[in-house]
Amino acid sequence: MAIHLSKLALLRSFTPIPRLISTSTGRYRFSACSIEGAPSSGSSTWSALEDDANRNHQEFQKWPNGGGMFHMTACIESTALIEIGAVVHSECVIAANVHIGSGTIVGPAVKIGESTKVGYNVSLTNSIIGDACFIHNGVCIGQDGFGFFVDEHGSIRKKLQMLSARIGNHVEIGANTCIDRGSWRDTVIGDHSKIDNLVQIGHNVVIGKSCILCGQVGIAGSVTIGDHVTLGGRVAVRDHVSIVSKVRLAANSAVTKDIKESGDYGGFPAVPIHEWRKQIATLQTLKKRTP
Repeated sequence: MAIHLSKLALLRSFTPIPRLISTSTGRYRFSACSIEGAPSSGSSTWSALEDDANRNHQEFQKWPNGGGMFHMTACIESTALIEIGAVVHSECVIAANVHIGSGTIVGPAVKIGESTKVGYNVSLTNSIIGDACFIHNGVCIGQDGFGFFVDEHGSIRKKLQMLSARIGNHVEIGANTCIDRGSWRDTVIGDHSKIDNLVQIGHNVVIGKSCILCGQVGIAGSVTIGDHVTLGGRVAVRDHVSIVSKVRLAANSAVTKDIKESGDYGGFPAVPIHEWRKQIATLQTLKKRTP
């Protein structure tokens, strides 16, 4: 135990001194001195592991406005607030007046637009977030989608998910909503769209401008939705279907095929709302006639 403590103390004595490098007015990049020359400790394997861990740790610095941690390659406007417990990883771009809450992880190369507020315990990876967005607590954006295939041996294999999730401007995303990254095209949320809590948006989904998605909506992969579409609570949309602009879907509806005309729809499967109401009325009449 004493040996381990002495090793850590020795490595800590070689902690690099951070340097602040101004690149433009109000924007800063951070760097750190090299740790070349740090002494080796014990076996070569232990030394290599310790050096890697120490180097990775030392590449993160404390952000002065809020106390969060950021990687020295991140580009962050001085007006951004990164609360204590938040971490901004390498090559990220954080614009002016962004607020990142405690416990949030901003993954490598993520971009966040001006005046966007990110709540607590949010995960942002493989994504671009627009201006003036509000991302509530527990949201996950940019993780792999649910894509698998069965090989010739009957084993389930993962499909590569290599693209991004792009969130437009003035978008609000409710707590614990998940938006997957794309595999063959980016997942896109259009400007001014509003998404409620506990919504699942699969990979490759494209949602237009000014759409409203109520709680517990589930949208499967590769769906295309137009502008000004409203999905009531617990609406389900199957994969690879398209919904034109200016469609409204009643709560608990299920979209199983393309919707090609604007209007109101409901039911399982979703049909024009007047047809659905006729179906309900017919069922009620049959129920009354049953002895």
